[in-house]
Amino acid sequence: MNYNFQFDAVFASWDYLLTGAWLTIQLSLGAMALGLLVAILCALGKTSGPKPVRWLINAYIEVIRNTPFLVQIFLIFFGLPTAGIRLSPDLAALIAMVVNVGAYATEIIRAGIESIQKGQIEAGLALGLKPLQVFRYVIIKPALRTVYPALTSQFILLMLSSSVVSAISADELTSAANNIQSQTFRSFEIYIVVTAMYLVMAMMFSALFAVIHRLVFTYDLERR
Repeated sequence: MNYNFQFDAVFASWDYLLTGAWLTIQLSLGAMALGLLVAILCALGKTSGPKPVRWLINAYIEVIRNTPFLVQIFLIFFGLPTAGIRLSPDLAALIAMVVNVGAYATEIIRAGIESIQKGQIEAGLALGLKPLQVFRYVIIKPALRTVYPALTSQFILLMLSSSVVSAISADELTSAANNIQSQTFRSFEIYIVVTAMYLVMAMMFSALFAVIHRLVFTYDLERR
């Protein structure tokens, strides 16, 4: 093997890679927050909503879970302009990520909600808690505690899957790497560095989720 490794081209564009990584983090955090909200609302609608609402939510979940993420991105970015809705690549990427993770997280949170015994809900109402308080303290928080590992794994997978949005020229990390590669032709060096950057970001998100679990869930249990 006579390949001559040259990482100079990578480090010469380090600022560009960091900018792409920062956009990846922004897109991921935004999609996680909005996707969690979508998932909670859909899970609530699926478990206690009227039949037409449950049907619509089930249809949404089935469509998203049984179609490729790349096709969903193309539908939003290239399809919506035919209806007069034009989105920037970054905004289209964010919407696609929210729609995608919302469907997967809905089923995760639904399982958590259904793990709450009805007796606990009845006890909360008997103690004089308002329905919103029952939902917040008796239903959703214990449900999220139960499914937290699965939910955070889905969120990290979302961050890794964000590389697909480079197909619509969203300036995230993979797109930056592709642009550098097309200029330098140092494919191996570029992508091994980008692989390491994704690994670091995944570990950072794992650490962040561990801290959130400690502050939101574990701390409450220790105070009891």
